[in-house]
Amino acid sequence: MTTTDALAADYGLLTREVGVVDRSERGKLALTGPERKPFLHGQVTNDVEGLVPGTGCYAAFLTAKGKMQGDLRILDTGDELWLDTERSTLQGLFTMIHRYKVGARVELQKRTLQQGLLSLIGPAARDVAPIDGPEHANRLADGILYVATDTGVDLVCDAARTEELKRSLGVPEVSEAAAEIVRVEHGRPRFGLDMGETTIPQEAGLNDRAVSFTKGCYVGQETVARLHYRGKPNRHLRGLRLGAPVAAGTELRLGEKPVGTVATSVVSPAFGPIALALVRREAQPGDVLDAGGISATVVEPPFAA
Repeated sequence: MTTTDALAADYGLLTREVGVVDRSERGKLALTGPERKPFLHGQVTNDVEGLVPGTGCYAAFLTAKGKMQGDLRILDTGDELWLDTERSTLQGLFTMIHRYKVGARVELQKRTLQQGLLSLIGPAARDVAPIDGPEHANRLADGILYVATDTGVDLVCDAARTEELKRSLGVPEVSEAAAEIVRVEHGRPRFGLDMGETTIPQEAGLNDRAVSFTKGCYVGQETVARLHYRGKPNRHLRGLRLGAPVAAGTELRLGEKPVGTVATSVVSPAFGPIALALVRREAQPGDVLDAGGISATVVEPPFAA
C-alpha cells in the first residue's frame, strides 16, 4: 500500500468509523488547591470559575497586549483542573502559572510524561468509549479519564498503561496526518501552525469558543474587549479551496497585494486540496487569491460539500 493509499484508508476510518491517534506527547499539567479556579480564572480568556466537575472549556493565555502565548484545554475533574496544551507552549504555560501563583493556595503538577493521551476520532468513537455531553464533558472510570471532543473521545491514563489501553480498544491506529485532514476540514486552527504569537484570539475565530466577555479581568483583556466591542480585526481565519496542492508558507495575493500566507495545507479525499490561513480582511469569502501561481478561493471554515 502506498503512502497515499494508507492516508486515504486512515481518513476513511476517521470519517466513517473510528481510529485512534496517540497524542501522549502533548503538554499536560494539573492544578490542585482550594484557590485553583479563581487563580486560573484571572490568567486565561475563558470562564474557569463557572466550571463544575465533569465539564471543561477551551481558552487562550495572552500577553498584556492581547497576543496569544498559547491555547489550552481546561477540564474540571473534581479534584483538580487538568490542562493540556501544545508541547511547544507547555513551558510558557508552566512558567506563567508558576510565576503568578505566588501567594495563592495552588499547587502545580507536571503530567506530560506521567500520563498518556489517546484520541478516538470518528462517528463510532462514543460507541467504543461511551461518554455523554458536549465537548469537554469528562468522567473518570477505572483510572481512565474520558473526555468528549469535537470529533470523538480522548482517553487519559497513566503513561505505563497507554499501550495496554490502546490494544484493549480494538480500534486501528491511524496517522496524525489523517487526523490533521479532519481538523482542517472542521476549520479548527492549531497554535504554532495556523495561529501564533502575533495572533489575537478574534483573528483566529476563537471568541465564541475561548473568550468570555462577562468574566472580569484577565491578562490581555483590555485589547481583546476593545477589539470585540469597537474595532475590526485586520485578519481573519479563512479556508482556502486550492486549485492544486500548495506548501505551507506560500504567499497569498489579492491582485498585487499580499494578504497572508498559507498555514496548514492538506489534500482531503472529500474536498481536494484545502488549507487554512490568516488573511487580511480585504480578502473576503468568494475572492480568488493567487498562491504561488495556484488559485485559492476564500471560504468560511468549516468546509462544506
